[in-house]
Amino acid sequence: MKGMVFTEFMEMVESKFGLELADRILTTCDLPSGGSYTAVGTYDHHELMTLVQLLSLETNIPIPDLVRAFGHHLFGRFTEMYPRFFQGVSSSFQFLEQVDAYVHVEVLKLYPEAELPKFTSQRMDENRLAFEYRSRRPFGDLAEGLIAGCAEHFGEQIQIQREPLAAESGTAIRFLITRLG
Repeated sequence: MKGMVFTEFMEMVESKFGLELADRILTTCDLPSGGSYTAVGTYDHHELMTLVQLLSLETNIPIPDLVRAFGHHLFGRFTEMYPRFFQGVSSSFQFLEQVDAYVHVEVLKLYPEAELPKFTSQRMDENRLAFEYRSRRPFGDLAEGLIAGCAEHFGEQIQIQREPLAAESGTAIRFLITRLG
């Protein structure tokens, strides 16, 4: 998993919970990387799961809620770091429909070794989109947070329903997204 995900997670922890807690989490975990992340490095996704588990213990916030909050935060950072991905895009559905065909193609140009999840979409009608997430990593909650962050970016209210598609929790999910209003 790219280090940018780890550095952004620690940024979120620091901004929402404080530098002291962020430092305590990094020093308490016995991580193979030692908890020293660079944006361009590559790290085992289990390290992120360990960090989230410890944050959950420290804050009494359920792990899925923390991971969704991180996805929401991460989408906001993507809009700042990669504004070209949003040029000419006017809605969350339009953006989500181009994640694999455009955004991930561009990400792979920057990080050829990145192992990205697979997203597919099917427009059901003007206000409903089926959006599938598939990955060997169990980050369906992260995907849901990214979807929510996307809708907020475009000023849209949405409802998200989840349908698991695999036995292993969080590795394959169909999100049924309904635009409200």
